[in-house]
Amino acid sequence: MDQRIINLYDEYTHKPLSREEFLRKLVQLTGSTAAAMAVLPLIEVNYTHAATIAHQDERLFTEYVSYAGEEGDSMQAYVARPVKQAKYPAVMVIHENRGLNPHIEDVTRRMALEGFLAFAPNALAPLGGTPDDSDKARELFQKLDAAKTLKNFIRGFDYIKTRKDCNGKLGCVGFCWGGAMANNLAVHVPELRAAVAYYGRQPELSEVPKIKAAMLLHYAGLDERINVGIPAYEEALKKAGVRYQLYVYEGAQHAFNNDTSPARYNAEVARLAWERTVAFLTEHLL
Repeated sequence: MDQRIINLYDEYTHKPLSREEFLRKLVQLTGSTAAAMAVLPLIEVNYTHAATIAHQDERLFTEYVSYAGEEGDSMQAYVARPVKQAKYPAVMVIHENRGLNPHIEDVTRRMALEGFLAFAPNALAPLGGTPDDSDKARELFQKLDAAKTLKNFIRGFDYIKTRKDCNGKLGCVGFCWGGAMANNLAVHVPELRAAVAYYGRQPELSEVPKIKAAMLLHYAGLDERINVGIPAYEEALKKAGVRYQLYVYEGAQHAFNNDTSPARYNAEVARLAWERTVAFLTEHLL
């Protein structure tokens, strides 16, 4: 697919570009309205087949929970763990800028099957939750207060530590918007042992010395918007003595792990990055 189309969709999903403007530019790139409509299903997410692991998988215990956020916010999260009652290390799974959707719930179940207490907070809970329409979800993200939202996720760790099925060891993995959140949680949660950021915006470089967690950073080779910050971030990590692993997957698109987005999903890269993620979290948490 024409890289300009992928770049346009990336602009649409991460910047205040209206649906009308996005479609107008897509028609220009493809040459006709019919061609644009044919391309659209290949680049937009489709949750029809999001569940690679069944909601009622007999190997897992799952539930939806609420916990107290900042300034009276009521936060919600999806929780999954092995069905056996025991104490597990906790891994926060952090969604993209579309909220807690079927894809991220599936990723949470995948993490649980690796032997973790996986929990996925919903950043949009204070605004009524994640709407079914992903465009409306994107619009809601523009209304979030960044500092308050960070604190709401930090409080997620406060909640998970109170559970009888948590052994107190904490990690996180985030994707896109969630990758940036994972980087910021590493800065602000000293107890965090391991943080994994998939194609996430880097934190403020002046705050990198605060990181105590081991870091695993996944980047897509074609993701120019995010990758521009890699050199300075890596230099800051080295200077601060932070333990880290960094991978750039050549030829991969931003959101390469999202198997509900056909044009950007890269099965081979997603598999390799997930294997590295599980090995990393296992090393530092199990």
